[in-house]
Amino acid sequence: MFFKLVLKNGRRSRKENGLFFLSLIVSIIAFYIILSLENQDVMKFLLRMESDAVNKIYRLLPVLYGVSLFLLFFLVYFAGKYQIERRSHELGMYLMMGMRRSKLFAMMMAEDIFNSIFSLLIGIPIAIFLSEMISLITAKVVGLGIIGHRFTLSWKAVLWTFIGFFTIKFFAMLLFSGSVVKKEVISLLSDTQEKKQKRKRRGIGYVQVIAGILSLAVAYYTAIRGNAWESPLRFGMTVVLGIAGTFLWFHGSGLLLELTFRLKKTNRGLSTFTFRQLQENVFLRPASLAVSSLLILAALCCFGYGMSVSLEASGSEAHHIDYTFIDYSQSVPDKETADEEPSVKEILKNTGLDAEFSQLFEVKTGMPDDENTFSGEGFRRAVNSLGNSENVQSLSESLEYFTTPYFISLSGYNQILETDGKAPIELSGNQAALYSDQDFYFGERLDLLNEALSQNPVIELNGVPFELKDQVYQTNLVVDRSITLALGVIIPDSVYDRLVTRNSDSYWNAVLKENLVQKEGLMQAMMGINERLNQTSLEYESYLQNMGRQLFYFIALGYITIYLAVIFLIIANTVMGVQFLMHQRKTGRRYHVLIRLGSSYKALCKSADKQIKWYFGLPVLTAAVSSFFGIQALFAGFISMEMKTEVPMLLKLGCAMIILLVVVEFIYIAAVTRLSRRQLLGMIENKREE
Repeated sequence: MFFKLVLKNGRRSRKENGLFFLSLIVSIIAFYIILSLENQDVMKFLLRMESDAVNKIYRLLPVLYGVSLFLLFFLVYFAGKYQIERRSHELGMYLMMGMRRSKLFAMMMAEDIFNSIFSLLIGIPIAIFLSEMISLITAKVVGLGIIGHRFTLSWKAVLWTFIGFFTIKFFAMLLFSGSVVKKEVISLLSDTQEKKQKRKRRGIGYVQVIAGILSLAVAYYTAIRGNAWESPLRFGMTVVLGIAGTFLWFHGSGLLLELTFRLKKTNRGLSTFTFRQLQENVFLRPASLAVSSLLILAALCCFGYGMSVSLEASGSEAHHIDYTFIDYSQSVPDKETADEEPSVKEILKNTGLDAEFSQLFEVKTGMPDDENTFSGEGFRRAVNSLGNSENVQSLSESLEYFTTPYFISLSGYNQILETDGKAPIELSGNQAALYSDQDFYFGERLDLLNEALSQNPVIELNGVPFELKDQVYQTNLVVDRSITLALGVIIPDSVYDRLVTRNSDSYWNAVLKENLVQKEGLMQAMMGINERLNQTSLEYESYLQNMGRQLFYFIALGYITIYLAVIFLIIANTVMGVQFLMHQRKTGRRYHVLIRLGSSYKALCKSADKQIKWYFGLPVLTAAVSSFFGIQALFAGFISMEMKTEVPMLLKLGCAMIILLVVVEFIYIAAVTRLSRRQLLGMIENKREE
């Protein structure tokens, strides 16, 4: 009989608190996915390519897990408290009918354990399925392929999910169950009393609103200007101003609601009742709404910043070459030693690897034999003619060291452009082009270079003038980082062979055959080729190194920020939803009066719907506005120099992510609205029975 009662109460509890139950399942899924991260195919690949960075992520996971459990404990506590208050009359009746307090306590604990097990039995399989799907999809997208994928179940992640979830549920239930069974029967049977509203002076409220707006404005300005990152003190002051401004705004927002209501010319139906209920909701818990708004702000910033930067980083570098080989047979000054050194083409042909490449071409680069061969004064004068701005002066100073640049053979670089689908460079006998690595010149400095080149400045090679083409070329010479040039000069092959005879380096770029990539996937194909290359004496670099860094940004920022955003959103929205429903229940007598006066169920639902929209809308709108400045602040302080030119695109991506999460907020609002209507329907049915 006892266990039947436990099962019956558990089923009813899940039905009546679907929002909270669903939130717990989502939390379980998030726990498992983040704890089983090391089983992802992409993470296994990254562990081989970027082991140090990946191990740092793994060391960070227990911290994220602990913080999440700490925050989730308060969610479970608030939601459990609401459930107990809703059932207080029922629990009082159990005691009235002779149930011992110890048995009542055991029944409540058994119900919670049963619901926890039920949540885990639903959440864990879904989490395992989603984890496998994420692993397959990411592996397919990045080119790892799915042929070698094997199903993996992380028992460690399952165990820690069980332990963490049961721990917070047990201690939260222990706290409020123990307090309930100690109450007198009369206290449990009586309806929950409404909390009296403290009257606040209007002047104080308006001062709080103005002070809050000013504090937020200063925090926003400091953040987007980048001043917040100049020192820990300024950063702390910015954060304190933002938090204080949010709390002051919500403490005074109740009076703004009152002012809005007074400005309305007509008040029909239950509009006055709706306003008073909403005003009381805000007056009674401004601190709670402020905390919820800050949590939503953290979720929006995490998701908007993390996803936009990771997506931009994952596709920031163009991929047109798969391999670069260093040919030492062409780089050794001693002819006898050079003859003994086999060339790249010979080694690839002897091992049969040349058949795996659709293109294999040489790019020669080196410094002139005579250090006094080059003169770039004409180009520097063109830069100085652009004005006296700080950037122009800085660029001019950097060109003082542009005295002995690397020369690049035209034919090799044109083949690079061809593989990238770009038009080749056409140079006459006395023309040259300027090359720069993307990591050195970008944004305004790159624009200044192109503006100077539009004047067709002249450089000198052994006293002979060469006119520079009107743009900077930045398509990478090699696949990764075997050579990076701040500035180089692309010259015709005949000129290169005449000026560079002793210090020339030879790089062979290769592109895999398309049918091999389509058959095995880019990563699987390259990993197979790498295993064969490692058995030779060739020194090479592959696109895997480049891809490994991009994937690390994508995984580190994408996975972790999505995880934090989910946790913050769950806690903030569930707490707001539970508190609204608790207040609606506590003020149930008011609804009973309205029912006696003839209010219909439709009118009551319409009133509750407006309350919910305003109650959720105020913190969500505040968080959305703050997140726009918050993301800009993160972009100002936490992106690399080369990505600063992508800030407009990053902002667009960030705003898109914010809009996506706002859509999720509407789903939460719809869920709370449904629960509110069900609660109102119960009030009406109870009143009819009376």
